[in-house]
Amino acid sequence: MDRTAQLTARPARADLAYDPPLSDTSPQAGAARVLAANWTGTSTVPSRSLYPHQWSWDSAFIAIGLRHVSPLRAQTELETLLAAQWGDGRVPHIVFNPSVPLDAYFPSPDFWRSATAGRAAGAPRTVQTSGIVQPPVHALAAWLVHGADPGLSRERGFLARVYPRLAAWHRYLLHRRDLGGGGLVSVVHPWEQGMDNSPCWDAPLARITPAPARSFRRADLDHGAPEDRPTDLDYGRYVRLAADYRDAGYADGGGQFAVEDPAFNALLIASEHALARIAEELGAAGTARRARAERLTGALVERLWEPAAGQFLCRDLRAGGATVRERGVTGLIPLLLPDLPRDIAAALVRTLRGPHFSLGDRTRLVPSHDLLAETFDPHRYWRGPAWFNTSWLVERGLRTHGETDQADALRAAVVELAGATGFAEYADPFTGEACGATGFSWTAALALDLHQELLKHLAQGVSPTGTATFARSDEGGDRG
Repeated sequence: MDRTAQLTARPARADLAYDPPLSDTSPQAGAARVLAANWTGTSTVPSRSLYPHQWSWDSAFIAIGLRHVSPLRAQTELETLLAAQWGDGRVPHIVFNPSVPLDAYFPSPDFWRSATAGRAAGAPRTVQTSGIVQPPVHALAAWLVHGADPGLSRERGFLARVYPRLAAWHRYLLHRRDLGGGGLVSVVHPWEQGMDNSPCWDAPLARITPAPARSFRRADLDHGAPEDRPTDLDYGRYVRLAADYRDAGYADGGGQFAVEDPAFNALLIASEHALARIAEELGAAGTARRARAERLTGALVERLWEPAAGQFLCRDLRAGGATVRERGVTGLIPLLLPDLPRDIAAALVRTLRGPHFSLGDRTRLVPSHDLLAETFDPHRYWRGPAWFNTSWLVERGLRTHGETDQADALRAAVVELAGATGFAEYADPFTGEACGATGFSWTAALALDLHQELLKHLAQGVSPTGTATFARSDEGGDRG
């Protein structure tokens, strides 16, 4: 039975003490309603008004929460996205819904022209997509979704069908996007990294001539406050980069923007670990993928770790590989990785709790940018506000490295503030005030995930560790 009805209905009697009865106004019931309202039948939109199509990393996070509501819907979410994969292996950052008017979102399908401009790269002919990508969270999501109902997953052949596509996706990134030659993946547009207008992109974007303002119309300003959104200047540069990439046939390597980003690479490494688990579930060996994940972790430390900053920093390949001296939340996401040297993990925790991010002191969720930077803005998109997906990733990282008390506090904050803000897109890191769209799918999904995981582990009488994707037993086998 689909769990949406169970989560949104008022139960007739109280359950056990560790599983309190749901009311119509409970946070988990509200989260389930958001996911139901944004479900299209084959996928989930991030927001009915602001983002009316399917987004790549959104769908991965959404599937992680949906597995608690309906494992079938969670599987379908990922299958729908991967069905739009290009022949070269890339998973596009948007899959467009043809029933949505062109002027509802920009850049629209007629801007990307995927079927024609992307023909040489193998863009699909039956669906319109963008031509850029987003962070590779998908294999991690697929493994977690499988674990929600392994019987259903095996019956449907879920992992067997998605594994080749996920492997091709990672192959594309590792072979086509190693633009710096050091083993790490580069992003060729700020939208690819997901943290669109982060101050980490200010220097790499400064050399880009913006597209003329008259050449496009920003649909996002119809639904969001201008003071919360990227500036017109930034947007003009985004459009120029995307148009140049399109006009080059979506060929990699020749553009004006190429940045090695810590979060993007950390999520690829986490998904390599997950692909190893998937391979083993399918009867193959996962040894090579684990070895690759360990090598990539080493490259991440070698190229992007900055001891003086106490965190990872971006590297601008079009500026001779110069380090970008901005402290974004992207530099904390590698805490997710199990093979980080212990001293680096400890330094990341200190930075997270210190004055630059002040988690547990001035902030309850993780700010998207350095509180002490001149570029910090508590309300403008990725220049300071706290996002629920990055807090979910940091929470998982804290558990991976044994910081249970900190993880518990962050989990509680995510669940509480998600519900209190109406499942907002993001929030003021100091006050918790809702920013952006409300009824936002990944906020609902990840709050539901953290709440359900808490209930599960309380029922088992143990504290969650968050390491099931990665951990290996002493005998060399895996443990959940």
